[in-house]
Amino acid sequence: MNETTLISLRDVSKAFDGETVLDAISLDIHDKEFVTLLGPSGCGKTTTLRIIGGFEYPDAGTVIFDGKEINDVPPYKRPVNTVFQKYALFPNMNVFENIAFGLRIKKTSEEEIVTRVKEMLALVNLKGFERRRVNTLSGGQQQRVAIARALINNPKVLLLDEPLGALDLKLRKDMQNELKNMQQKTGITFIYVTHDQEEALSMSDTVVVMSGGKIQQIGSPTTIYNEPINAFVADFIGESNILNGVMISDFKAKFSGQTFKCLDSGFAPNEPVDVVVRPEDVDVVPLDKGMLSGTVTSVTFKGVHYEIIVDIGGFKWMIQTTDFVAVGEIIGLYIEPDAIHVMKKSEFSGMFGDYSSYSDELDRLSDVTEENE
Repeated sequence: MNETTLISLRDVSKAFDGETVLDAISLDIHDKEFVTLLGPSGCGKTTTLRIIGGFEYPDAGTVIFDGKEINDVPPYKRPVNTVFQKYALFPNMNVFENIAFGLRIKKTSEEEIVTRVKEMLALVNLKGFERRRVNTLSGGQQQRVAIARALINNPKVLLLDEPLGALDLKLRKDMQNELKNMQQKTGITFIYVTHDQEEALSMSDTVVVMSGGKIQQIGSPTTIYNEPINAFVADFIGESNILNGVMISDFKAKFSGQTFKCLDSGFAPNEPVDVVVRPEDVDVVPLDKGMLSGTVTSVTFKGVHYEIIVDIGGFKWMIQTTDFVAVGEIIGLYIEPDAIHVMKKSEFSGMFGDYSSYSDELDRLSDVTEENE
C-alpha cells in the first residue's frame, strides 16, 4: 500500500451546544487507502467525516490535506466528494444526466462526458441503464448511481457516510464487495463511516474504532479483531468473553480460578488485567480433559454452529461450537495459549463480557423500547 499521508487530523476537537463530540483526535489517512471510522451512535465518526469534507469546521486543532492546512477551505474547494445515506439524486434527470452532472458544471465537452459516464456505468455495474429515470431504480441501483456521480469527478478522496444503511442484508453484502473493488480499481482514498463491525472488517485496509469522541484503536481488521487494545474494542468488534485476570508473569495469566499459558508479556508481575477469549476459540472437551468446567444454561442454533452459554463459577461464557450440547449438561473447556489475549485495565474494564443477561428475547425487548423512545 502507498504510505503517502494524504490527510492528517492533529488534535482536532469539536463541541455542539457545549457538549464535546470530538476530543483532541489525531489521525493520518494514507493515499489510496480504504479507511473505516467505526463506532456506536454518537461516538464522533460522522463529525470527523464532515470536518474532513469541510461541512463542519474544528473548534481546535488542524486539518492538513496534501501538506496544506485546510481548516477554513469550503467543501467545494476540497478535492473530496461525499456519498450520503440519503442519495440526493435528481429525480427529474435520468441515470446518465445524474452521473454527468458534475462534468456539465465544469463545462466538459460532450464527447468526454459520454466516454466518462460509460466508464462509470461499467464500474458500478449499471451498463444499459443510461436512460432510466432514477425513481424507477431499486435502492441498490440508486446507491450505485450516487457513487458513480461522486467518482466521475476523480476526487482525491471519497467520503461515505453509512451509505449502505438503507439496503437489505444481502444487498449490503454485495455492495460491500463492489465498493472494495471500486476502491481498488480507481485508487481513490475511501473514508467510510459505519457502526457495522462486519462491514468494517470485510472492506477496510485500516479501521479506526471510536467511542465517546476519542479514537480507541487504529489498525488492520485482523489486528483490531485479534489484538483489541481494551474492553470496549474487544466487545464492539465481534463477541468476546472479557474476564478479570492477573498477569502472574510473562506468558502466564490467571483467570476463572486457573492459571493458563498465553503469548503475552511485558506486564508487571501480578498486574491486574482484562483477558479476552473469543467464543470460537474455546474447545468443548470431555470433563477430564477440560482446563475449566461449567454448566450449559442456554443453547441457540445459528446454522453453522451452536451458540452456547456456559456458567463457570457464576460468570457466563459464550462459546461457539459445531458440537451439540444440551442445557444442563456439565462440559469441559480447553483454551489454547494463542486464544488468550491480555489487555491493560482501562475505563471500560468490568463493563462488558459476561453473558448473564444474554437472550434473544431481551435483545428484542430492548429494540422495542428504543423504537418507542
